[in-house]
Amino acid sequence: MFAQVIVDIAHSQVDKVFEYSCPPETKVGCRVKVPFGGRIIEGFVIGLSETSAFAAEKIKPVTSVYDELPALVPECFSLMENIAERYRVPKAASLRLFLPSEMRLGKVNETYIKRIKFTGVEPSLSKAAKKQTEALAELKEKGDCEYVPLTKKYGSGAVNALVEKGAAEIYKVKRNRTPAYAEGDTSVKVLTPDQRGAVEYIENSPFRVNLIHGVTGSGKTEIYLNIIADKLREGKSAIFLVPEISLTPQMLAQLRARFGGQAAILHSGLSAGERFDEWWRLRSGEAKIAIGARSAIFAPLENIGAIIIDEEHDSSYRSETAPRYSTVDIARLRAEYNGCKLILGSATPSVESYIEATEGRYGLVTLTERINGRPLPEIIIADMRKEVKRGNPSNLSRALREELDETLSKGNQAIIFINRRGYSQTVICTDCGYVAKCENCDVSLTYHSEENCLKCHYCGAKYHMLSACPQCKGTHLRYSGTGTQRVVEELSRLFPSARIIRMDNDTVSGKDGHYKILKQFAEKKADILVGTQMIAKGHDFPAVTLVGILDADMSLHFSDYRSGERTFQLITQVAGRSGRAGDKGKVVLQTYSPENYILRFAVQYDYKSFFENEVKMRKAALYPPYSLICRVMVVAEKDDKALEALKNVFFAIDEIRAEDSGDFIFFNKMHSPIKRIQNKVRYQVLARLRSQKHLKQIYDIAVECTTPDALVYVEENPANLS
Repeated sequence: MFAQVIVDIAHSQVDKVFEYSCPPETKVGCRVKVPFGGRIIEGFVIGLSETSAFAAEKIKPVTSVYDELPALVPECFSLMENIAERYRVPKAASLRLFLPSEMRLGKVNETYIKRIKFTGVEPSLSKAAKKQTEALAELKEKGDCEYVPLTKKYGSGAVNALVEKGAAEIYKVKRNRTPAYAEGDTSVKVLTPDQRGAVEYIENSPFRVNLIHGVTGSGKTEIYLNIIADKLREGKSAIFLVPEISLTPQMLAQLRARFGGQAAILHSGLSAGERFDEWWRLRSGEAKIAIGARSAIFAPLENIGAIIIDEEHDSSYRSETAPRYSTVDIARLRAEYNGCKLILGSATPSVESYIEATEGRYGLVTLTERINGRPLPEIIIADMRKEVKRGNPSNLSRALREELDETLSKGNQAIIFINRRGYSQTVICTDCGYVAKCENCDVSLTYHSEENCLKCHYCGAKYHMLSACPQCKGTHLRYSGTGTQRVVEELSRLFPSARIIRMDNDTVSGKDGHYKILKQFAEKKADILVGTQMIAKGHDFPAVTLVGILDADMSLHFSDYRSGERTFQLITQVAGRSGRAGDKGKVVLQTYSPENYILRFAVQYDYKSFFENEVKMRKAALYPPYSLICRVMVVAEKDDKALEALKNVFFAIDEIRAEDSGDFIFFNKMHSPIKRIQNKVRYQVLARLRSQKHLKQIYDIAVECTTPDALVYVEENPANLS
């Protein structure tokens, strides 16, 4: 028997299939150890044959086979080919997406616990053997129990003596390391007519991809759960994606409450052991539903009946490391392979998805009302320019303080959103204008008051807080900009009896960080939750009747064609956390640009007007989806090496442009907006194309221009242009 193996080395020079002789138990999809280049490495079996075209003495044998049940499902190989071809990465890099990293590296294995059971044999015990007699009595009563607690109670000598006499038998049982999650509502909701109509439309829709555009609180989750239930009854499986790790415990709780152990969670916040066990539960068929963030799209499920992507507009669904895939594109491939429906859901769909739906390429379901007719929260605009004129130095407007006071007096909860962590954004010397910057990155440092230090949010470097300006030695240092820490400090001063918790990347350390904070707030052990984007969407807290949005227009001023869309989405999503249960919700939106048209649309929850306006602008300016933004990044430790690679890339693409200039709307080379990150210089070639016809050539150029000294890679319509 001969195995066709892809070795686990993501390099173009070994991006081909190698042949090894293998034992008869080898199966397609198994992981194997093979000799390669003088060492033993891991590989993936992608095919088997009875004969080989090579001479027997030239074929090396497989050293060992890892899996009884093949780790890779047959679909993996179809996806591998597509991903490798589409994003120009080695096949090994594609296959790595399907396996937990610790599993690939052999750093984690199954865990077992020892149990002991009564065999039915009654041994002859002397009166002096009291511990044996007591241990035997407990074993006879329970039938079996855990070995270690029994030995602690009666002593290992007594328990092992019973084993030797044939009265007891020790055996091992696999122990699953189960992630923490809250208890969910086990009741099955009666669907509203709109929800039932949505389920029926999707199940009978002629479209492979269907978009649910439903206002916040319109019951999209219940629609998803009913579709999953229908697929399980048909003997199929399902994938359910959410954009934030913080949302997965809440969603897992709902899935576990409804479907028990059939739901498994996959995301980077789990421990290695938890991720390993949850992955194998899916692969073995013990679990049928994969819930998780972006990477869960590669869950090892077969016979998939539905793929659901909630909050489909979110930028986190695009990978920023190689291969730089779009989750929706991968989901579409899996839906085609399995012949199943792909369901996208959002209160604020991406412009691209809504165009697909309105132009008849996606199915479209629209939900315009919240469950039980609850109104959407009223949005009050607080003009911060007037607050400054009134002499209010606070980050909180008078309107927000008054609404907070009323909310707390009624025993309700509030969420305060600001999309910036830390105490202040920058530290500035008012004498000479010096701004504290990271030594490794071309970005300003953020002050963190709790640790009294300066942090870089790009590379994680920490610096001592300045006592004087290193440039002019002046001591007049000013904090500019506001972060979550500063807001908490101010709220604590204004509302000393309020219990305030913070949720940002600094407070959610540890694998259960998100879960613990959200559980604390859900159990009303806190009155105010202050947080960044991770609290903005998906969460359902019945007692929240007030949301405060600070610096609502901050994202409007980014130099990105999506800035208006992102601002509208963020305001709508954050506002949707308020008033989801009994009391009507309110939102205070603080802004320095109250007349901005994006904010006017957001205040009215008028997605259609926003969409029509955005489409006109993008058509006129030829921005996606009416063009393709292609950015070729060049990253290197040394500036001369980066510039050399940049020139090679630029001139190679310029040759394509010379032959077909009509396809290029814009083309130039330049520094990346952030010139240096983690001590690596960054340049870019930016092109705006009318079509994708030259995309394959551009990917090939990036591969050819990558050297040991400079990394070159392509981004399509990048989520972050900095």
